[in-house]
Amino acid sequence: MKLGLGCVCRPLCGPRGDVLNSRHCVVALTLLTLFTQVVVTTNSWWSLAMNPLLIPEAYIIGAQPLCSQLVGLSQGQKKLCQLYQDHIHYIGEGAKMGIQECQYQFRNRRWNCSTVDNSSVFGRVMQIGSRETAFTYAISAAGVVNAVSRACREGELSSCGCSRAARPKDLPRDWLWGGCGDNLNYGYRFSKEFVDAREREKSYPKGSYESARLMMNLHNNEAGRRMVSDLAHVSCKCHGVSGSCSLKTCWLQLADFRKVGDALKEKYDSAAAMKLNTRGKMVQMHSKFNAPTSHDLVYIEPSPDYCVRNQTTGSLGTVGRLCNKTSEGMDGCELMCCGRGYDQYKAQIVERCHCKFHWCCYVKCKRCTKIVDQFVCK
Repeated sequence: MKLGLGCVCRPLCGPRGDVLNSRHCVVALTLLTLFTQVVVTTNSWWSLAMNPLLIPEAYIIGAQPLCSQLVGLSQGQKKLCQLYQDHIHYIGEGAKMGIQECQYQFRNRRWNCSTVDNSSVFGRVMQIGSRETAFTYAISAAGVVNAVSRACREGELSSCGCSRAARPKDLPRDWLWGGCGDNLNYGYRFSKEFVDAREREKSYPKGSYESARLMMNLHNNEAGRRMVSDLAHVSCKCHGVSGSCSLKTCWLQLADFRKVGDALKEKYDSAAAMKLNTRGKMVQMHSKFNAPTSHDLVYIEPSPDYCVRNQTTGSLGTVGRLCNKTSEGMDGCELMCCGRGYDQYKAQIVERCHCKFHWCCYVKCKRCTKIVDQFVCK
């Protein structure tokens, strides 16, 4: 990223002009340097989900300049891009799956996983080691496992194919183990290599906040991948005359990604607060609870106040958010609006209605308009 940080100091007219101009130039350079550091640290590989140019045909052999120009990739990730150029489209698909699932799971929360730009994607809020950040890292790592594993099965990637997972021991002997399953093993390994690359190429002083955040990110990435692995299941298809199912062919299949999102949302609700001990190791802040496993989410900082807009923390606030007047949950107007109250509006919505099935084989619907009450946070 070129920001054009040229600065030329020229003497000012009048007494003490040189001194004042030098001071102003130093201040300007310092601010520009800090701004550059913020931009670099907030950029993320998640931006691959926001890039409309990501088509597999764009990643032709020898297209290294394209990899180097992609926003948000670390040096290690750019090298992997050059080695596995046909994977980049599916990494972007995985990131998109993660973002969409995050927005679904948090649609009724004060923080609703909103994207704010195409480079950092979620903005400054990801710089806080909160449980929301923990969920985002986990679901995006899981998305890459899912997308790459399925791309292998569909023959879209040159370095992998159908799953070669071992036959389950509890599978009946007369059932065939084969078919073309999702290549979970490859997707898992590639996600670990690519997603974790940014953290693994960093080095921070032992016991520092940065080292704790690095360990937190790696832990949550792994928790997301393991959830995909844990929910994968055996799927079978019957063969035989007139559907007699005298023979079955079975293979490994990934669970629907919504199930992964639901499971990780439960992990978010029970996420463990962590801290660094004197030896620089992550330990649980509250020892009375069970220690988190590699399948659990962890965080090191409390969540910011999502009620009000705050440029420092990246909170967008809840002003203007729709709320449910009759709900007592997080989507209810009392909690969503943080006690500020709400306004009521009449809104016109168009929806499908009077649907009829026609032989054969389609459904035809009319479009109906109705007026509904909507409640918006002040």
